Amino acid sequence: MVSARDWNILNQFKGLKPTTTTTTSQNGVASLKGPNLNGYCESWRVNVELHNIRDFTVVPQECVWFVQNYMTSSQYDDDVERAVDAAILYLGKTCCEKKECDGMDAWIFDIDDTLLSTIPYHKSNGCFGGEQLNTTKFEEWQSWGKAPAVPNMVKLFHEIRERGFKIFLVSSRKEYLRSATVENLIEAGYHSWSNLLLRGEEEEKKSVTQYKADVRTWLGSLGYRVWGVMGAQWNSFAGCPVPKRTFKLPNSIYYIA
Repeated sequence: MVSARDWNILNQFKGLKPTTTTTTSQNGVASLKGPNLNGYCESWRVNVELHNIRDFTVVPQECVWFVQNYMTSSQYDDDVERAVDAAILYLGKTCCEKKECDGMDAWIFDIDDTLLSTIPYHKSNGCFGGEQLNTTKFEEWQSWGKAPAVPNMVKLFHEIRERGFKIFLVSSRKEYLRSATVENLIEAGYHSWSNLLLRGEEEEKKSVTQYKADVRTWLGSLGYRVWGVMGAQWNSFAGCPVPKRTFKLPNSIYYIA
């Protein structure tokens, strides 16, 4: 039986036995390295972002080191910045100008790894997707309210707000984390959003994808025009109604449907 820590997509598809060797980095993250592994791991990461690879529970063990290096690199920062640039360019093509807005133009942000970074959690726990996310430990970390802002996102948030859009924060976080989340967002530089929507008991019975789609339906029923949705998970965009425009931030550490 293959454990989560040994899972390898190449072995799953080709029936191959592992031929790589195990090493341990200075921070305790185990990794497997072998011929052409950089290319394979980059291909795996890109295909996660393209949503070709879905429903994975752990990062392939031989690629944990690669995902960690990417998510803590300047390349990750640059990739987020390019997404921010694209969003700002798109804003210039929308019809909402502050002097003309009727108050019904809206924008949706997710929170984790969109506005607030979870990288410090993964650094301190040393797994970077190599093990299934420990929900109890992760929510405890969220309750501390110490997550930093994702690079360049404070700038985009206020750019959108100052253009007259109503900003809705739609997160899969649980309702009991509301106070900690609000304090963390303010501390990180975000303020003046229109609504923060978290999952209560009824919402927790739904998939995250359905919950977020239902929020978009609700906003539409109120007359809001949702011009854009930004998130680090594909569940922010899936389902109906389909957003006018979506902006995906990179995150291959975990997958939430």
